[in-house]
Amino acid sequence: MTRAQAIAHAQDYFDTGAFKRDLARLIAMPTESQNPDRAPVLVDYLDSEMRPLFESLGFECRILTHPKAKGPFLFAQRIEDESLPTIFGYGHGDVIRGLDAQWSEGLSPWTLTERGDCWYGRGVVDNKGQHVININALRAVLESRGKLGFNAKYLIEMGEESGSPGLRELCADEAELFRSDVLIASDGPRLNAERPTVFLGARGVITFDLQIVAREGGHHSGNWGGILSDPAIQLAHAIASITSPTGQIRIHEWVPKELPRAVREAVADCVVDGGPDGPRIDPDWGEPGLSPAEQVFGWCSFDVLAMKAGVPETPVNAVPPSAWARCALRFVVGIEPKDVVPALRRHLDRHGFPMVEIIMPGAERFGATRLDPEDPWVAFAVDSIAGSTNKKPALLPNLGGSLPNDIFAEILGLRTIWVPHSYPGCSQHAPDEHMPTAIAREALGLMAGLYWDIGSGNAPPV
Repeated sequence: MTRAQAIAHAQDYFDTGAFKRDLARLIAMPTESQNPDRAPVLVDYLDSEMRPLFESLGFECRILTHPKAKGPFLFAQRIEDESLPTIFGYGHGDVIRGLDAQWSEGLSPWTLTERGDCWYGRGVVDNKGQHVININALRAVLESRGKLGFNAKYLIEMGEESGSPGLRELCADEAELFRSDVLIASDGPRLNAERPTVFLGARGVITFDLQIVAREGGHHSGNWGGILSDPAIQLAHAIASITSPTGQIRIHEWVPKELPRAVREAVADCVVDGGPDGPRIDPDWGEPGLSPAEQVFGWCSFDVLAMKAGVPETPVNAVPPSAWARCALRFVVGIEPKDVVPALRRHLDRHGFPMVEIIMPGAERFGATRLDPEDPWVAFAVDSIAGSTNKKPALLPNLGGSLPNDIFAEILGLRTIWVPHSYPGCSQHAPDEHMPTAIAREALGLMAGLYWDIGSGNAPPV
């Protein structure tokens, strides 16, 4: 069998409808890790679906747990020869809440529905569809060549949408079991629907609350307005001090000293475009002098995710007693995560806002990572995908969003290469999550080509 035949075999899995049937069965499982009532479904996803799938490919499987985790983990491995490179795969079978009532008429989060050239359902892209593509691309190579030509290890977790609690500790505890050379995984969106994409890490994220509690209870604004401090006004000014009116971050510890040359060159031909349903970019927002791609993939961003003072649903004429905002900093390599909150504290105190309390909500936080774009495995992967698709892949130094990639890069010491099978307008985490069928079919082929090339003996040394 040839490389072309392996790719055709992978795409035949799509053309025969087998992929759609398999994915529909997985979508029907409401694996919401934020919902405690779904705990049995998290277990069932691994026991009834993932374990049989991997075992049919000659993988040895075991269920792993950790006290901090939201759900179990499935670890699968196929060792063909200890002298061969070992590729580590990753995916998550849990999904964000279904938001059933908010989906468009005729759509349900738990029913795979074809509409136009897209499949709809919770998890079709985040992340059930993406890891099922990769696993069946492995199948195509295995059935075409009779072997992979490399060792494969795979981890499916069931708590990523809850911040991957326990994953860091599990990887530290099982570092020898998980020992591999390169992570090749899929999550997040492509640069756009048409262009295959490789990204090498992720921006980190730290979420925190800002709060002012001035007093107990509200007081009539006619009797007390002007002589009682207004926490909403104070908090608005405090937040405004963090950035310019156009969103340029003013805390110097929160931004890199410069945009690295390799990053600038990697994104030089990348255009951020959410497609016809995506938002229009505001060209004057953020760090001056940077392109949209440099902003998203090479710089840091600060956002206010939610704010509240008083009772917004039923406003009354009263000075509110308190004000609250949830904020997030997404940051790139070069920012010291441990100094993010202390730097904010120093900034607020310096600008006259000692009354603002910084509260950490306790959510798991991901660090910033970025494999060197000049690593030989990067060029190998990009060239392989180009050869399979006849398209020039976009190379992003890191995803604009956040993933637990720092765990794989720092604790397991892996090169990290991500090949996403979605696009920016896919509505992940929102109602009407969907996957374009063209991306699914192309992804099966390009992943089969990449796995074939790794097993052909021409991969870079590890």
